[in-house]
Amino acid sequence: MKDASRSRLTWALLSCLSCLVINPSAEAQTATSETLVVTGEEVPSAYGAPPGFSRNRFSNLTNSYVLPPGAIYAGLIYQGDAQHFNRTDHGLTQEIELGLPCRFGVAIENTIENFRGRTQERTFSIEGRYALADWNKIPLNPTVFVEYKFGIGHILHDEGPPAPLEKGEAQAFLDEHKPLPDAFEVRLLLAQDFGEKIEWAANFFFEQEIGGDRGREVGLAQSVMFPICLPNERLKIGAEMQFTSFTDAGIREAGETPSYRVVIGPTIAWKPSKNTRLDISPLFGVTDDAPRASVFVVFSMLFGPGGERPEAEAPVSTRNR
Repeated sequence: MKDASRSRLTWALLSCLSCLVINPSAEAQTATSETLVVTGEEVPSAYGAPPGFSRNRFSNLTNSYVLPPGAIYAGLIYQGDAQHFNRTDHGLTQEIELGLPCRFGVAIENTIENFRGRTQERTFSIEGRYALADWNKIPLNPTVFVEYKFGIGHILHDEGPPAPLEKGEAQAFLDEHKPLPDAFEVRLLLAQDFGEKIEWAANFFFEQEIGGDRGREVGLAQSVMFPICLPNERLKIGAEMQFTSFTDAGIREAGETPSYRVVIGPTIAWKPSKNTRLDISPLFGVTDDAPRASVFVVFSMLFGPGGERPEAEAPVSTRNR
């Protein structure tokens, strides 16, 4: 009996030992196994840029970087300027941009204006932009923007420094039917994100009319945004401002001081779906020549699978008159 018991015990020990030899890490594998979930952005990335910079607009006042190749941006832009000594000027712009390979992009714009009961097609524009390098290869990711505007309608109010109007002056100005001149514009677009919590963009611009009173605008617009609702940056809040120095041929020839205009205020961006976005910016004038208020509302859509899709979540007004 003792021999039989000893044999059974020996057999049991050998069986346990054989299990450990055949699969020595079974227990360790069970303890350390994990489930890996990889999530991607809803919006494609342009050359490594966060999706918030891979759009036509960073905010209502500023553009940034370029679209992914093959992506199409469509925007509907409202701007209302509450002017001194005159009625509010309303503008509605339709904008379409196409992302091209090699960090290029092209766009067209059409603007309709309503002022003092008159509605007209104001301008038609052709735009192009080029990013100098892939994202974060050059500090602040500089991008060059050029635009040519074809004047289609008439000048509905004076573009110089605001001044009180005598009775009937505004109507007399409308009745002159001065044609809008063509103009060209050049911008330097800068953009950067800091610590994936702060996003910033700035545009330096120069616009010159090539006819009429040869109006000229030089200035800076900049915006800062904070993503507060992730994933996919459903909601962002921030602030933006624009400084503009305006002169025309008469002001320059007389050596007079330019008309300085500064507007500043909050901005909010909300994405109701993965490829749509609504931006609202109520801005307020802080200089005598600036509008009392400028309100921007932009609804945009981004189409197309172009560009790269990063494997991790990364966060994300053009100046338009």
